[in-house]
Amino acid sequence: MVLFHYALVDDLISQEEFERRVEEKIEECGDLLDEPTAAMLVVGALGRQHVKVRELSGKSSLFSFFAKVIDKTKPKEFVRKDGEKGWVATILVGDETGTTRIVLWDEKAGAVLEIALGDVLEVIGRHPGKSTREIYALALRKATCEINCTATAGGNGSGLSTEPVDLDVLLIGADAPRTFTRRDGTNGEMTDCVIGDAAGTARLVAWAPDLLRDIPAGSVIHITGAKPDRRSEVRAYSIDETGTVSLSAAVVTVPFAELASVSDTGHYSVRGEIKTVQEPRSFTSRSGAASWVRNIRIGEGDEELKVVLWGENALVPVHPGDRIEIYHAAAKPGRFGGIELGVGRGSIFRVPHEETRRITFTGTIIPGNGCTFVDNGTDRYLVDGEFPAGCDMRITGVLSGSRIIPETVEPADKNPEEVAGRLAALVAQLDIPFPP
Repeated sequence: MVLFHYALVDDLISQEEFERRVEEKIEECGDLLDEPTAAMLVVGALGRQHVKVRELSGKSSLFSFFAKVIDKTKPKEFVRKDGEKGWVATILVGDETGTTRIVLWDEKAGAVLEIALGDVLEVIGRHPGKSTREIYALALRKATCEINCTATAGGNGSGLSTEPVDLDVLLIGADAPRTFTRRDGTNGEMTDCVIGDAAGTARLVAWAPDLLRDIPAGSVIHITGAKPDRRSEVRAYSIDETGTVSLSAAVVTVPFAELASVSDTGHYSVRGEIKTVQEPRSFTSRSGAASWVRNIRIGEGDEELKVVLWGENALVPVHPGDRIEIYHAAAKPGRFGGIELGVGRGSIFRVPHEETRRITFTGTIIPGNGCTFVDNGTDRYLVDGEFPAGCDMRITGVLSGSRIIPETVEPADKNPEEVAGRLAALVAQLDIPFPP
């Protein structure tokens, strides 16, 4: 048993020295400690502490933690590139702060046959490369402590199974369809979405965008054939033409996290009141494209949180005192200390009083710095997609706040009366006398 805990500090002291310190610790306490407890105290004195599941995304090369077994797979045989056979099994575990997957390789894979759902494990492991979603187990044993974990391997894809599932979820937001190239060289379309339910938010990739056509954000939908994506660092699903999407009468509520509970890792949904807001700043991305960034600070009660808005989110008009909602945003350590929430691609930034509605809008395409507007001389909206600058377009789609998500776009007929009206509106904005 001493060897189990020694694995946590084998880079610090010799095994003989570790065993000596464990014996000393037992003697100091008058034989009131058992060997595993004394070993844990020695490990702690050397600066290696057990962590919570949420802290497994840290930079440490080795982790030790306690967690409850939620789901498991049977050992599976596979063939390596060199032709040798191996075994692998996976255990889904969690505590009150989150869940993670433990991967057992070869001789360790057989351990799952002796592990039952609900067991509490003490685990020593490391991350595989840059992935923080999994832990490769170096050692594990059953523990007698209590773990408060509410996560379950339910039918919504929250376990380890990759079988398609049915979901009743809130469609929080969806990007405009975009084109991609398949491996065989043909083109297809896909749509990235953010969905949510009582378990939180998730990413949904629709490889058949027509499944979501005419379904506005804010709708509760029933999805059949959603495939869990176990390679994703976050909860994620995909659907294709074999699945279905329909409006649902189910009541779905997506929980918001308390601002004080946001750590420097993971994805969160929060809401609050804007306390401070800076002007958007333009910059050039690594790809050479122009984009925007904006810093705000939100508060709820006595708690505050720094938020960084990226891309089009930085151009949404907001002011101190506005209440906002943020969904599926990534947290990380701030550049100048503290924690900041990044709201970019894959996140949703919303001003709740701005309703989502269908719209048909005709205007002139005006390129901005990292964005595109459509302007009719009176109203101006952000518009998703790439369009020729200066052209008049008629856009039909969904208006969400100050942004139009297009469904159909066509050149607008140049109507002299309409052009004269728009010109008059523009002149009025510039406060220039209009010629008789």
